[in-house]
Amino acid sequence: MKHSDYPLSEVPWESRKGLLSTSVVLLGFTFFTATMWAGGSIGTAFPFDELLWAIVVGNLLLGAYASALAYIACKSGLNSVLMGRFCFGELGSKLSDILLGFTQIGWYAWGTATIAIVLVKTTGLPAWSETPLMVFFGIAFCLTAMIGYRGLDWLSRFAVPAMLLFILISLYTGLADAGGFAGLLGQTPSEEMTFAAAVTVIIGTFVSGGTQATNWSRFAKSPATAVIATMLAFCVGNGLMVVTGAFGALVYQQADIVDIMLAQGFVVLAVLMLFLNIWTTQDNTIYNFAVAGCNLVRTRHRRLVTLLGAAIGTLLAVFGMYDMLIPFLVLLGTFIPPFGGVIMADFWLRHRGHYPPIAEVQLPNFNRIGLGAYALGSGAAYFSPVLPPVVGVGVAVLGYAVLLASFDKAAVAQAARRTG
Repeated sequence: MKHSDYPLSEVPWESRKGLLSTSVVLLGFTFFTATMWAGGSIGTAFPFDELLWAIVVGNLLLGAYASALAYIACKSGLNSVLMGRFCFGELGSKLSDILLGFTQIGWYAWGTATIAIVLVKTTGLPAWSETPLMVFFGIAFCLTAMIGYRGLDWLSRFAVPAMLLFILISLYTGLADAGGFAGLLGQTPSEEMTFAAAVTVIIGTFVSGGTQATNWSRFAKSPATAVIATMLAFCVGNGLMVVTGAFGALVYQQADIVDIMLAQGFVVLAVLMLFLNIWTTQDNTIYNFAVAGCNLVRTRHRRLVTLLGAAIGTLLAVFGMYDMLIPFLVLLGTFIPPFGGVIMADFWLRHRGHYPPIAEVQLPNFNRIGLGAYALGSGAAYFSPVLPPVVGVGVAVLGYAVLLASFDKAAVAQAARRTG
């Protein structure tokens, strides 16, 4: 804990991590209960073979998006909120800090409430114990995040293999209960949903996390390490969560792995899975909040911001506000992908694949090109009838390119008038 994980600067090369470390941290982040619920929502809407295609397409798109940002993060050593200074300007970047930070504190409140409620239901504890449990877990889950990357790494090295083993045991048992692959293929859809809508659900559930996964991919030793680790997490890991939720909805009418394992009689494994699944997402989530908060107020006291964020999330959980936040957080998922599109365009088109040192560069308060491109991408995503996240990223990139060219032409014309 000699440093605070470089919240306001590039990660130096001597602090970079290998493929195993980067992969387990990112996998721990993507093992998320809400992703299983997304899988459950599409699991009963398609024949099994079409369902698998939707899961593959959705997670490939999500993985490609997160990996493109991971490459930039590793090359620059910066996370998304620091890149936001280049994209939006010194003051304009506070928009992304608030947007990304708020989504993470909201999900932290949801996770804190979820583990307390499920634990009371599972173990038969008295109902009054929910609030004390929320307070306990709200503070406890932030401890590994306060340590920093090393704390997340330690936890994930143990938790990720354990969760993979529990999930495989559950899927094997469920396959037998379903009558094998023949039984799964024989399932008939009971709901209706378009293929595009299913892909949108898969992407939208965790695209906010994909945008902020740069907090860890910037620690990778090489761009190849960053891309491989991110694809493993957001394509394979996230895909496994969607498959698990869809499978549970088909066989047990339950999307969450804990409920599935309880239905299968694995009570002890279910409780362990609950702890590990929530903890590995919660500490990553509050770490994301702390990084955004540090950039917002320009402080290096990341651990203090982490504790403050955990306290806010715990209060939201205790007072029941997490239920009201969820629809709003899902809506915000529409407005986050364009931010990633602006980062890509700004890095490649304006800075030609290389940011100057952030401590030495003089940035404007507002970058009108980045802010304009973000507004175009967000509007397109909000009104798009199909694949809003993909449309938002594409329009943001295209809008940035057009605005950059327009501003460059205007600057050349103005210079010509002055010299003429």
